[in-house]
Amino acid sequence: MKRSILFTLTFLACSSIFGQSLDEKYGKDVKSLDAIIAAYYDVISGSSNDPWQFERDKYIHAENAVITRLDENGKAESHSLEAEYVPLALSPKSDFYEIELKRKVNQFGNLAQVWSAFEIRTDPNIVSDIRGLNSIQLHFENGRWWIDSWTCEMESDKSAVVADFLKKE
Repeated sequence: MKRSILFTLTFLACSSIFGQSLDEKYGKDVKSLDAIIAAYYDVISGSSNDPWQFERDKYIHAENAVITRLDENGKAESHSLEAEYVPLALSPKSDFYEIELKRKVNQFGNLAQVWSAFEIRTDPNIVSDIRGLNSIQLHFENGRWWIDSWTCEMESDKSAVVADFLKKE
């Protein structure tokens, strides 16, 4: 267990030292709000044969980004981006696609709030009823966008959060 985490961290460190710079590899992902939200969904989505994109995901997030998930009772659980990677690195990857359904963006100066409804699929072409809503907070600094935090609530019997969001204009 510790060995696979150490390998992952070593790989990430070496890949940025010996390859292209991160700005060269992922700079296009952070130049606009549309680009960073597309990258946000792209890094988590893919077939079981696609490698995890930890390096790219880390690049689009601010250093101390916070991830919060609300359970079906509305209870929040928050953690760091690195804590998000641990269960992913330790378990086999399966086909997983987050498909954005609708987005609403509010931007004021260098701050942005993005509401983004999504659907989870095991095949990108087959519609699913597993849906959620992300609240993504970003800031613009040094010529690029950064994801500071995001909060997710899944639709459930107790919460029609996505259906309500999709109805609103």
